[in-house]
Amino acid sequence: MQEHISLLLVVIPLITALIVAVLPRGILPWASTLVATFICVVLASMQLWEVINGGVISYELGGWKPPWGIEYRIDTLNAFVALIVSGIAAITLPYALLSAEKEIPPHQIPLFYSAFLLCFTGLLGITQTGDIFNVFVFLEISSLSSYVLISLGSKRQALTSSYQYLIMGTLGATFFLIGVGFIYSQTGTLNMADLARILPEVTELKTIHTGFAFILIGLALKLALFPLHLWLPNAYTYAPSVITVFLSATATKVAVYVVIRILFYVMPSGFMATIPIGDFFVLLGIAGIIIMSVYAIYQSNVKRLLAYSSVAQIGYMVLGIGLASTAGVTATIIHLFNHALMKGALFMAVGAIIYRIGSCRMDNIHGLGRQMPWTFGAIVIGGLSLIGVPGTAGFISKWYLVLAAIEQSAWISVAAILTGSLLAVIYVGRLIEALYFKPATESQQNLKEAPILLLAPTWVLVFANIYFGLDTELTVGVSEQAAQALKAIVK
Repeated sequence: MQEHISLLLVVIPLITALIVAVLPRGILPWASTLVATFICVVLASMQLWEVINGGVISYELGGWKPPWGIEYRIDTLNAFVALIVSGIAAITLPYALLSAEKEIPPHQIPLFYSAFLLCFTGLLGITQTGDIFNVFVFLEISSLSSYVLISLGSKRQALTSSYQYLIMGTLGATFFLIGVGFIYSQTGTLNMADLARILPEVTELKTIHTGFAFILIGLALKLALFPLHLWLPNAYTYAPSVITVFLSATATKVAVYVVIRILFYVMPSGFMATIPIGDFFVLLGIAGIIIMSVYAIYQSNVKRLLAYSSVAQIGYMVLGIGLASTAGVTATIIHLFNHALMKGALFMAVGAIIYRIGSCRMDNIHGLGRQMPWTFGAIVIGGLSLIGVPGTAGFISKWYLVLAAIEQSAWISVAAILTGSLLAVIYVGRLIEALYFKPATESQQNLKEAPILLLAPTWVLVFANIYFGLDTELTVGVSEQAAQALKAIVK
């Protein structure tokens, strides 16, 4: 079975999605999805272990040798991202049982789990494939199912948010596909390893530059890079809580992975030096960190506050990519993992509040910290990690990003990182103030804590934020190995 792990990671959730779609209402759709996700996290762990100890895995589909046939090509980078995606899915599913029942009509529950598995399939497929056109295919599978999942939100705004995401996502996919077409017209191949071999010979062609620009714009739309982020705040705010958790912790991370793969693996060495892509990414990263953090401060809806914070966190990742160094890419990969932990925990805690009171507006959560101490504790620790307090996972991300910036004497970038952390203190502080330091209304005086099925997954991520803030052997070790594997292209 080990030699087929990369294929099984895509096939298992795909087949389960088809089965779940025809299952009757009840526990079966949830249980089937839970089993599929736990199998995938075990397989992803085995795959990462095999890559770390045995090197790159190449899996030929249909018996056709690459580049003629489709190849799944796994190295440390995409094996690590696959583990992030499958791990978050496995932690999210126990949370989904009560959360989905509360926010989604009963007759749509099987559809919900089927769409969830299709989104999961698409995200895992992106991490496994070594074919740039198949990246587009899996990107669309995950995006189309995401539109459905967001539209299942309980408020009417969920439909308009889903439609807005559909328009922006379609534009992004179109740009990406046009770019792939331009590059294919000059190289005659779609295999990424083959492209990496051929592109140095045709790098100077304007068609290649144009195709690359189209691909980057398409991916910028998909990963919600400032200022192309407009779909994300509404999507995260009005989607069902469990979907906000899953998408915030996985979807944009996979898009960042694709950017790293194309910039530092597909494109030839020195390409970023010929075109000021790195400077452009640094500029957009800094702008995203500062502007989106300021926007977060003034939000009256907690989910929207955290959504703008997510755009700011994407700015940190893009800033690391823009530094175009092994240290910068290492910091970005670390933050892929750590941000999934912190934002997953925070959105889960907010979902627990919504489960109890049906709202997450600031003026409706006054004093809830006393009635829901475990939920409040999760928000505090997740918020400290988001700020980057020592002893949390968020500190490790920002520490390595600051080191990467100092390595290049990029003092403006260092200042932006520190400023972003200070702004995070303000918006996290507003949230803690509302939950604990303001009096609760009479109707909320006797609220109970959230159910254990919501709290247990939340605190798994909370403890992970603490553990990976103290023990960095896995996150830093794997991230450094992944970045060093790109050393032929990274400066």
